[in-house]
Amino acid sequence: MPTPPASPRAARSLAVVNGEIRALLADGGLVTPEGRRRYEELLVEWAAAVRGDVTEAA
Repeated sequence: MPTPPASPRAARSLAVVNGEIRALLADGGLVTPEGRRRYEELLVEWAAAVRGDVTEAA
């Protein structure tokens, strides 16, 4: 069964998302399946923030 799409969130800054990723990694959060899912969600959000920064800079 497909996973429903995540609810849209307000775009957060690259620094905020990066900080959350770093905190998850520092806490050993990747050990649990929930932590892995959160990491994957954060990576998608991080990539979107990077694209947003590039678009604004252009």
